[in-house]
Amino acid sequence: MRKIAIKDIRKQDYFYTEAIKTLRTNIQLSGKSIKTIMVSSCFPNEGKSDIVLSIAQELSSIGKKALIIDGDIRKSDFAIRLGVEEEVVGLSQFLSGQAEVKDLIYSTSYPNLHIIFGGPIAPNPSGLLSEDLFRTFMKEIRNYYDYIIVDTPPIGSVIDAAVIARYCDGGIFVIEPGVVSYKLAQKCIKQLEKSGCRILGAVMNKVDTKKDKYYSSYYKHYGGYYQKLATSEQTEKTQ
Repeated sequence: MRKIAIKDIRKQDYFYTEAIKTLRTNIQLSGKSIKTIMVSSCFPNEGKSDIVLSIAQELSSIGKKALIIDGDIRKSDFAIRLGVEEEVVGLSQFLSGQAEVKDLIYSTSYPNLHIIFGGPIAPNPSGLLSEDLFRTFMKEIRNYYDYIIVDTPPIGSVIDAAVIARYCDGGIFVIEPGVVSYKLAQKCIKQLEKSGCRILGAVMNKVDTKKDKYYSSYYKHYGGYYQKLATSEQTEKTQ
């Protein structure tokens, strides 16, 4: 297994760190059957990739074996965001028959954290993700990790996230307030629910603390992450 160095893109902020720890705890409380978790949003640039990395790093820091899968084989920039300069083999190459599973998985400078990158742009992403090869891959890979966090394309732009959701135990929805309306968020969430994926909850990202007195009081220097993840007894949706 090849090892790569990745850049830490997490916010170095106490409140951010505490929010991610709470998010991790709530994921664990969702039940032992929740191992493969997809993270999506309505639009690009809502911060879901940062959330994916933060969750995975937090899980790995407590000894859980975690895998990040970049499920965006349509327009992946995950490797660039993580500062990876070398050429990497990705999911699109495996699904198109150009690589084997052993070529996909990279260990990182973080103990217990592995990554599968998206790879070059695929000509027919939703078609590749719908094939039996991807279904079998997702079924088999879960046997080797405690948690798998899948970064999907925005559900409001393409159908890929809904396809990936079929093979995940639960989903987290990232919302940027002021950009995504309640109506649109509900529409996107319902689309994911149709796939049979259990929606664990939502993460409200990029909250303007200066405009919100509640957040200003508790998160003076914090970018504004708010999570509403379900426990095993109750599944919460965006309110």
